[in-house]
Amino acid sequence: MIKLLKNNNLSRHILPSSATMIGVCITALSIIKLARFSGLALWLSHLLALNSLVFLTSGVLSYAAMRSNQSTRLEQYADIAFIIGLILLSLATVFMAVVID
Repeated sequence: MIKLLKNNNLSRHILPSSATMIGVCITALSIIKLARFSGLALWLSHLLALNSLVFLTSGVLSYAAMRSNQSTRLEQYADIAFIIGLILLSLATVFMAVVID
């Protein structure tokens, strides 16, 4: 599957990146709420909220991987959650372009 780096190096990169991506989702969600878009914007706001939870899951898993003896498995789960979060954020970006246009 994914070749992991030794000594939890992957987790040390996923944790701060996940926190940053949560901030990106919250910022985009705030823009949608402040602009008072209607219709599809409701679905977009739910997608961004879900995306924040996916990045939170990734961050928690990477933190647990740094603190645990089973770090390899937790790192894999954190990495998968992070990739899913990036895919959802990309979809939200495309969806945002449709809603704003």
